[in-house]
Amino acid sequence: MQVYLVGGAVRDELLGLPVGERDWVVVGATPQQMERLGYRAVGREFPVFLHPQTHEEYALARLERKTAPGYRGFVTEFSPEVTLEQDLQRRDLTINAMARAAPAGDADGAGELIDPYGGRADLERRQLRHVSPAFAEDPVRVLRVARFAARFASLGFGIAAETRALMQAMAANGEIGALVPERVWREMERAMGERTPEAFLDTLDDCGALLIVLPELRWERGDRDALRAAARLTDDGSVRFAAAVAGSGIADIESLCKRLRAPARFSELALLCARLRQRLAGASTLDAADLLDLLDEADALRRPERFERLLLSAAARAPAVPEPPTRTASPFDRLRSAAAAAAAVTLAPERMRALAGPEIAAALRAVRIERLGAI
Repeated sequence: MQVYLVGGAVRDELLGLPVGERDWVVVGATPQQMERLGYRAVGREFPVFLHPQTHEEYALARLERKTAPGYRGFVTEFSPEVTLEQDLQRRDLTINAMARAAPAGDADGAGELIDPYGGRADLERRQLRHVSPAFAEDPVRVLRVARFAARFASLGFGIAAETRALMQAMAANGEIGALVPERVWREMERAMGERTPEAFLDTLDDCGALLIVLPELRWERGDRDALRAAARLTDDGSVRFAAAVAGSGIADIESLCKRLRAPARFSELALLCARLRQRLAGASTLDAADLLDLLDEADALRRPERFERLLLSAAARAPAVPEPPTRTASPFDRLRSAAAAAAAVTLAPERMRALAGPEIAAALRAVRIERLGAI
């Protein structure tokens, strides 16, 4: 039984990046042996076990055989005879197909680097390159390459010409059409949290997959600029998503979010941004009454956290976005001040007792308009 640290942990350590989750491959073992050693089985489709102390994932070395179209059309084969090189060969990119041997008695991943497919050289060349022709059997890998492009574009990574050609062929032959919406959303949501999220959509567009997996999305220069601006303003993926799709039109956004089953945090903000972004950007010219109406429509007083995210997404769609922390006064600053002032308005208890329901709302509105007149 041999244990190896694999995948992203090895890649990130070589890049000098912080290492998050660590995944392990076990060669030469059976499920029964793992359980006798105290590992807890958690894998459904193939044998994965949790370490009894660290709770990190340990998977038995395995092979995958294509049996049907789509990313679910695989049969997994595992046995003690499967080698580490065979396990690594089924992976997507060479930079993810490296391993480190765990020194005897110490699973800290500091052992010898095992790199049968040239991952380290591709790291040095800043290249995303597929491991083998089997890449074309799994359409999810197109999404993953796009997501890694979003993660590593800022480090100078590009997609190898042969990998780009293979992705284009997969789009042309219909293999990508087998992707289910939930998996598309999963990769897109993760990409929205990467350092250069626009590279995800650029990559899909470049290989012809964007019209297949995100047909409702308009992806033009202004949308790319908006997503890039949103990435400068915040790490929040919902803000970035809203900025990217707000130019596509409300009906298309509704269709996109419904089909992908996007969480409400994303879909609500995207639709709100598409509906209100132009009025928000013009808030500097609004009088107090119209300013309060806009705050009410955005539900700014009841949902201040969402309102702040809305302002960021709308600011990213505005013609010019000053970079924080040197942001000068803007319509969005006025809206922040207006929301804070309106939320602070209260009526004296004796006045509240003298008013009925609709009268209370009217009185609050009158005081709020008076306060907003000074903003």
